[in-house]
Amino acid sequence: MPDHTNELDLAEIEASLSNSNLNQLPHTKLSRQIESIIEKIGQYSSWLWLILMLLIVGNALMRYCFNTTFVALEELQWHLYAVGFMLGLSYCFIHDGHVRVDALAEHWSLRKRAWIEVFGLTFLLLPFCIVMFSYALPFVERAYRMNEVSPSFDGLPMRWVIKSFILIALALLMIAATSRWLRCVSFLLKAPSNQSQTTH
Repeated sequence: MPDHTNELDLAEIEASLSNSNLNQLPHTKLSRQIESIIEKIGQYSSWLWLILMLLIVGNALMRYCFNTTFVALEELQWHLYAVGFMLGLSYCFIHDGHVRVDALAEHWSLRKRAWIEVFGLTFLLLPFCIVMFSYALPFVERAYRMNEVSPSFDGLPMRWVIKSFILIALALLMIAATSRWLRCVSFLLKAPSNQSQTTH
């Protein structure tokens, strides 16, 4: 049988490097399912960075060694970077790896941080995602109806495929935010109001 004792637990490493104590929030059945799906999407989409690295090296070799370039490959390089970044947003969110101002928050109790998280998700992040989604939808729909292609000669066709990742990324981020909202509410409903929570 394989020995798993020396395997790295990436979630544990990320949690130890973060000053946030929000990873202590309890899961609900729905939040666990949501984050499991986002986890898998994040893991599979991480291969895009390897493909992107190979593409960058290949483009550089063709330019400097063979004095030739392919517009489609250069455009694919830009688009893969955008897709990888957008798909990584929800993964980063569930692992609490996004930028926070922790100078004050790291000294607050978990209950206080949960209340702030609920407020931020309800009145800031989720409304922002909804507004952006509503603006992005006609943007992608127009590209699809026009069968938009690159304006460059020999560029990429079907630009609507790339643009559709804006909608996918926003939908995933909304789902991730909903999962976090459920976890915070579950904790606040179960935890006594005078419960003392440490940040470590």
